[in-house]
Parts: sequence; C-alpha cells; structure tokens
Amino acid sequence: MRFPEFTGEWKAERLNDIAILTKGAGISKDQLSESGEPCILYGELYTKYKSEIIEDVISKTNIPTDKLIKSKANDVLIPCSGETAVDIATARCVLSDNVLLGGDLNIIRLKHHDGSFMSYQLNGKRKYDIAKVAQGVSVVHLYGENLKGIVTYNPQIEEQKKIVGLLSLLDERIATQNKIIGDLKKLKSAIIDYIFNNEVLSFRKRIHLSDVATKITQKNTNNHVSNVLSNSANQGIIPQSEVFDREIANEDNTSNYFVISQNDFVYNPRKSATAPYGPINRYYGQTDGVISPLYLCFRSHNIDVEYLGWYFKSDSWHKFVYQNGDTGVRHDRVSIKDEIFFSMPLFIHNADEQIEIAKRLNKIESFVKQEEQYLFLLESQKLYLLQQMFI
Repeated sequence: MRFPEFTGEWKAERLNDIAILTKGAGISKDQLSESGEPCILYGELYTKYKSEIIEDVISKTNIPTDKLIKSKANDVLIPCSGETAVDIATARCVLSDNVLLGGDLNIIRLKHHDGSFMSYQLNGKRKYDIAKVAQGVSVVHLYGENLKGIVTYNPQIEEQKKIVGLLSLLDERIATQNKIIGDLKKLKSAIIDYIFNNEVLSFRKRIHLSDVATKITQKNTNNHVSNVLSNSANQGIIPQSEVFDREIANEDNTSNYFVISQNDFVYNPRKSATAPYGPINRYYGQTDGVISPLYLCFRSHNIDVEYLGWYFKSDSWHKFVYQNGDTGVRHDRVSIKDEIFFSMPLFIHNADEQIEIAKRLNKIESFVKQEEQYLFLLESQKLYLLQQMFI
C-alpha cells in the first residue's frame, strides 16, 4: 500500500548506520514534581503516551539537570526493560528539544530520517525483530547494542512525512474516541451513584441482602463442569484463561469449586483501584461454570436481576463492607464473614421502578459498548496500516 505520487525504492538500513544510539540518565518516580523541567520516564511509554508521537510532555522534575540527558527534537525512545519482549518494543518520538530523559530509556538519535516515521515503523513491521533481540525472562532487557543491527526500510523524507501525516490523523481520532468513552463512563457512574445514593429521588425500601439472595453452596462434584471462571474487576466474570492467558486451575480437580449459572452473582474480595472493596459481578454466560471457593457466590430472588446488578455497580454498599469487614493479614483482600455479608442493608426501589432503572442503565451501557466497538475498529485500521504501509 503506497501513496500514488511516490515510486522510488525503499532503502534497507541498519539503525546503527542511520542513528546514534544512547541512553537516558536516572530520574526516579519520586523525583517528579508539580513544576520544573519536562521529563519522560521509561514506564510512561507504556502508561501515559499511547500514540507514537509525544507532542505534550506530562511529567516534570525540579532536580538538578547538569548530569541528566536532554532530548533533541526527533529523538525516538524505546524502554530498556519491560515485562515481555513484545511489550518492550514500544517506540515513541519526542518532538521537543530539552526534555529530560530518564534512565532505562534507549535513545535513537536519527541523522536524517523522520523520527515519527521511525516510531511507526518500529512499532509495526519491526516490532518482532526488536522482540527477538531482547534478553531475559521474568524481566526483559533491551539495550542500544541489541538495537544496532535492526534493519529498517526507509523511503525519501517526503514520503515518510506523508505516511506520518495519515497515521497521526488516525491517532488523533483514536485519542478523541478514548475521550468520548471516558466521558460516557464518567456520566454512567454519576447516574448510577445518583440513582442508588440519592435519598430524595424516590422512596426506597430498606431490606437485607439475605431477603433477596441465597448463598450458592453446590460444589462441582465429580468435576462434571469444566468451564473454569474468574471474577475480574474490569472484565466481569469470564473464562479464567482470558484473565491469566492460561488455565490456573486444573480442570480435572475442581471438585471443591462452586457451580454457578446465568444471572448468579459472585463477590471477589480482592481489592483493586477500580473496585476498592472488591467487585460484585453478575454472570452472563449461558452455560454453567465453576469458580474458586475463595469467592462468595449467591443467587437472587424476588428482585429484578438486572437492577440488582446495577445496584452493585454503585458505591452504596461500600460503607457497610468497610465498617463490617475484619482486619485481616492481607491488606489486598477484604475479610468479611458470609453471615455478615448477607446482612448488608439494601435500599431498593419498587418493582416497576427497578425495571425502568435497569432499562435506562442498559441503554447507556449499550452506548458505551458501541463507542468501544468503534474504537476497536479504529485501532484495527491503524494496525492494518502499520503492517501494509511499511516494507
């Protein structure tokens, strides 16, 4: 795939022949500040800078800069360490001079080529070439010496800039789409908390969870169910292999696991940033599954199941868990007795309101899913172009 006005051959060139490879100097996370000189740490290439081009630098530091390394506009950065060989092949181009570059950053200072073009190329066709020269198992390392032999394919500078223009437009649209999704999720959360926490909104009846839910105690006797599930704060109740990229439980020995069915609920007491008291999720799967006995499972009755699912997406039950949970040895996990958990007070709407509330929240959720699907299409289009526009 190529712009029709360009016909010249692309030239094969090793990074060592077209760039000077250097390394950043130490800036630690605790040396970041509200003011000072702009700086980039290696971990931010994974977490803060999602596109290949860094236009606005987020972090700052006020430490002495005389022994630190400063960027030159057009520098390409790649982390020196990461969790996997593929992840470490993450290239970003800095468009500004004098940005402080932290340790554990490889700096590719190009002599003539466009740095943004090189970042797109290294993240596309060259990604797995870079992964092959990375070293290590539990922590993967990548140094300038490893990068010197990477072969790149480069057209004339005018064609490089044309390709960058197209891909950067797509990146801008992806960034806009991410913002749309983020704003929709914030709106959804605000509506959920308003519905379930606002005492003025409508009359609600006070009940206990035990009035509308029963603990599931059925075990997977004889290992007759092989669908092993996990309860993720971000993804909900999904096959365990999708959480860990492999099966953690032995499918032949899950006899002590609980069997759950569609619309059952699972409480995972493990805390996280998105679920500070652990997630309570509803199971949407059409086939029965089994889940670890570390989780608390329950089945609802005499309440709209979709409404109850949305209720647990609010924070209205957090205070009860905070006040009634035991102080355990593990700080990353809530410890609360089953009988206390089921004594949790719920403030619920009447039956008709439950149906209407669930219907409206489902509609908002469908908007979010549509926007997420469009984001997936945009990212797929970018991935396709990264593979097709480079040799």
